[in-house]
Amino acid sequence: MGKIIAKCPSCNSSKLYVERIKCDHCHTTFDGKFDINPLLKLAEEELSFILDFVKCSGSLKEMATKQGVSYPTLRNQLNQLIENVEAIGGTDKQSKEDILKLLEDGKISAKDAAKMLRKL
Repeated sequence: MGKIIAKCPSCNSSKLYVERIKCDHCHTTFDGKFDINPLLKLAEEELSFILDFVKCSGSLKEMATKQGVSYPTLRNQLNQLIENVEAIGGTDKQSKEDILKLLEDGKISAKDAAKMLRKL
């Protein structure tokens, strides 16, 4: 069984939902409109970051040592992940202006800003 898709293969929209759930054991089927958990919408590298973070008991310092990168690098990755989770979950929807302000203030890279703008 494959991982649930997070973007429409036709138009690249991330506004997907599950319409049918079926029990593999008793074959009961549930029809409706079910939200997809925000964590399932994250990219593979973001999920990998979360797993590593949990395995290191939430210690960025330990993660940095294991991965051979600097603490600030991991902190920036965590900040970006937090923003992505908030954007996916709709908990802190950012506007185009908010994203451009973050870019202007040097808090995110141009590449990150482009990703965030594509998600709007």
